[in-house]
Amino acid sequence: MTTTRDEIESFLVEYQESLSSFDADRAVAQWGAPGMIISDGFVGTLSSTSEMAEGLKQSYPLYQSLGLASVGHTLLEQADLTARLTRIHVRWHFYDRDGAELTDSDYEYLLRREDDGRLHVYVAVAIDEMEKLAALAAAKGIELPTG
Repeated sequence: MTTTRDEIESFLVEYQESLSSFDADRAVAQWGAPGMIISDGFVGTLSSTSEMAEGLKQSYPLYQSLGLASVGHTLLEQADLTARLTRIHVRWHFYDRDGAELTDSDYEYLLRREDDGRLHVYVAVAIDEMEKLAALAAAKGIELPTG
């Protein structure tokens, strides 16, 4: 069974709405466990959605201090790897209260279709998030946390 573009778009709309509303529990409902996030500077695996939600909640003050008010997306690429695995490349767009784009960030995700038919993220690859957030923070005179 292939994953349709409409299924991916529905998945991404739900994810962006959860991110826009700073609703960690709703966001992590899009994830399977264990989940892995990997980038040039970080590798982490979380074994439960409660751990994922806690980590996401810890990032909210930074995003709010940067002026994030809503999130959008552009699906750049989709590749069905198997009947249940799909890889997607997404550009997230981060907007302020006035709808002006603050920055964007590219991610690759590995999605898996579960037995109930729902898609869940199991691996997220942050391609340029830290560079883009650092540039936005510098432009706004905000010091990013270290460590």
